Amino acid sequence: MDLAYGPEYEAFREEVRGFISTHGDKAPQRFGVARPSDELIAWQKLLIEHGLTARTIPKQYGGYGAEPDILKSRIIAEEFTKAGLPSGIANQGISMFVPTLLELGTEAQKQEWISRTLHGEVIWCQGYSEPGSGSDLASLQTKATEDGDDFIINGQKIWTSTAASADWIFCLVRTEPDKPKHAGISYLIFSMKTPGIEVRPLKTMTGHAEFNEVFFTDVRVPKSQIVAGRGQGWFVANATLKHERGMLGDPNQAGTRLKQIIDLMHEEMLDGERLIDNPLFRDRLTQLQSRVLAMQFHGLRLLTASLKGEDPGIARLIVKLQGCEINHQLAALAIDALGEIGVLYGDSPHLRAHGSWQHRYMFDLGLIIGGGTAQIQKNIIAERGLGMPREPKVAKA
Repeated sequence: MDLAYGPEYEAFREEVRGFISTHGDKAPQRFGVARPSDELIAWQKLLIEHGLTARTIPKQYGGYGAEPDILKSRIIAEEFTKAGLPSGIANQGISMFVPTLLELGTEAQKQEWISRTLHGEVIWCQGYSEPGSGSDLASLQTKATEDGDDFIINGQKIWTSTAASADWIFCLVRTEPDKPKHAGISYLIFSMKTPGIEVRPLKTMTGHAEFNEVFFTDVRVPKSQIVAGRGQGWFVANATLKHERGMLGDPNQAGTRLKQIIDLMHEEMLDGERLIDNPLFRDRLTQLQSRVLAMQFHGLRLLTASLKGEDPGIARLIVKLQGCEINHQLAALAIDALGEIGVLYGDSPHLRAHGSWQHRYMFDLGLIIGGGTAQIQKNIIAERGLGMPREPKVAKA
């Protein structure tokens, strides 16, 4: 079996390495998922110009405009992971809203939003979960009443990532109260600066407020700011959720973390020897490495199905569950590799890497719950993927 990529792809690999060698010093050293820095925006623009991110998004929408090529995408991910460089801006707008618009948006919506989102000019947040509508999202109660050419929105969302820094929101709202719950929802987009919106931070066990509560009081939104039409929100929402689960189970992110842990285990010592030479730690690392590799090849399987226009079925359903659990286990290994330093948190002068592994360990545990809990994901896999019977509901008194 010949697993070589072939001359064309090895030449492309050298192009990517050449870019990294020439421009790698321009990459920002620290970056998050909220508002991108000027350095990250400049880096994103450079990557798009060279076809190293937004590669297959059409040029008229601000992308590079290349034909889909699975192996070239894999090569880019491999080389950027090896170099320890960010592969561009990663946020809900780029990873979730842009592909949703490409699939279901109007031409006017694509022209207005995709390029600005790709280039970090507009930051988005997602208005889905509510205090009483988490696992049963379709029971959401945030409602819109008609007033001429506008909707008037009242209600509440919760666990809204980046709401405090977002410019716009894509939001599920009940616009058809007389229809069944799945059919009465619409997918609206509107500015977070609209009068009547209040954002309250929710501090988690990381010590930071990554999530927020968002309250809507008589928020006026033009009816034209709707994706795919009234009552189509559940259909659009599931398209977005598909991309969200792919983002949370990103194999490239897991590969980057794995490389960081390998470097860490080459540096950390235990009883006078490197952790990488300790059989117990090396065994844990090898097990996780095999799972990350399986995750990466599974990602290629999904890309292949997408390019062929095929439904990957159960293969797509396992991504979020697999990715979030592996990321947390990777962070746990890093914490153990740090030894007593791994339990430090906050402002300790002995923290390594600004305490990033401690933060990841806490945050990734939350992501096993967020975006659809592991238990809900297993139900989805069982019922939709394996065709098993639904869990019986308790009879009402």
